Amino acid sequence: MVRDLTAFQQNILTILAKEPMYGLAIKRELEAYYGTEVNHGRLYPNLDDLVELGLIEKSELDKRTNQYELTRAGQDAVLSQLEWVFEKFVTDEERAGEIEALVDEQL
Repeated sequence: MVRDLTAFQQNILTILAKEPMYGLAIKRELEAYYGTEVNHGRLYPNLDDLVELGLIEKSELDKRTNQYELTRAGQDAVLSQLEWVFEKFVTDEERAGEIEALVDEQL
């Protein structure tokens, strides 16, 4: 299932790995990443698909605003993607050190 996600959907999961967010905040994060506007018609159907897949949960903040949160399955999907990337990227000690440095910067 995780392998069938689009890069856009994987990016949504990655954004939600930090904290639960409402739709407009997710949109802003994606726009900052892509450097271009993200259309509502692209974002919300993908959010709905991720809800249907059980990777995120949708809850109502108020009558007009929904909040989205990563589920355990969503966390597993993010970890699975990271594991695959690391498996391909970390080919020697130097690259392993680069990854360690990135992780250390986040702590």
